[in-house]
Amino acid sequence: MKFTSQEEYGLRCLLQIGRKGDGGSLTIPEIAAADGLSIPYAAKLMRLLRRGGFVKSTRGQTGGYVLARPAENIVVGEVLGCLGGRFFETEFCERYPGSVDICTHTVDCSIRSLWHAVQEVVDQVLNKTTLRDLLVNEQEMSASVSNLVTIAGDKRVQSLRSVMGH
Repeated sequence: MKFTSQEEYGLRCLLQIGRKGDGGSLTIPEIAAADGLSIPYAAKLMRLLRRGGFVKSTRGQTGGYVLARPAENIVVGEVLGCLGGRFFETEFCERYPGSVDICTHTVDCSIRSLWHAVQEVVDQVLNKTTLRDLLVNEQEMSASVSNLVTIAGDKRVQSLRSVMGH
């Protein structure tokens, strides 16, 4: 499981705009320079974010991209969904790339259950995190994330078991 570069850099572009504050805007060249991206790639990411309703473009002397809604109303899970999707898509089983027409494990697949549980936990964290939450330094975010996820051996294992239905 990995985030794609599109998801990572798209979220970073959104953070750049969020750091400008209410009404603050950035142009595509400014966004590209801030994260070391090519201008065409930054433009592609901004187009996806605009279509997803996370940013809007403005014209004029202070033109560029601004947040389409307040940072506290932009959910990270929604942003990542717009940029790429989920870690485990149930359609994977239907798009099985094996040499037979359908996966031989469609009826009884313990791995599918694991991926569903992992996806559920990931969704819970991403859907509780907003862009506003990410507009802090790393130390503050680490403390915040620790409230969303607990370490194996205590509540994490219990939480995972409850998600898996055990």
